[in-house]
Amino acid sequence: MGRRASADAGDIPAVDLALAVEDDAWSAALPDMDAAVRAAVEAAVAGARADGGGRPGPRTAQALELGLVFTDDARVHALNWQYRHKDSPTNVLAFENADPPPAGAPWQLGDVVVAFGTARAEAAAAGLALTDHAAHLVVHGVLHLFGYDHLNDRDARRMERLETRVLAGLGINDPYARGGGPGPAKDR
Repeated sequence: MGRRASADAGDIPAVDLALAVEDDAWSAALPDMDAAVRAAVEAAVAGARADGGGRPGPRTAQALELGLVFTDDARVHALNWQYRHKDSPTNVLAFENADPPPAGAPWQLGDVVVAFGTARAEAAAAGLALTDHAAHLVVHGVLHLFGYDHLNDRDARRMERLETRVLAGLGINDPYARGGGPGPAKDR
């Protein structure tokens, strides 16, 4: 993930990112985590705004706020059960805030939560660097906050194409080129 976003600062609104690391394994595995995460978030925001999909509010907002939590599988398992009634961990969860902000306030996109054990296992199984897979999961989660989804094949293809473009701008190879290996869209 330690790459710069390809978009100019003028292509994206101000992004207030609240980053929480609940599992120290993330910090050990990604020593340049703050800069890497910010680059992935900014690239996803720029990509969503340029693509024109998702919800219009976040695409046109002058300022955005979002939370990003890097945690363990147990926490994600609990959240996955509580909110999706799925009794297992998953790699990334996105909690979209669909309510528009008051006039002049930043658009609060929502929160993205990423599970260390699942992300690490998926990266290893697909032969990917954890840094690249983590960037993919961040991009995937942020796109969900913009209203992108993969509940059907058409929407999944659109989201995957956008993810691939955003990741290419970060210098990361297409994660779906390996036959779709483990990735965010596997859990429809």
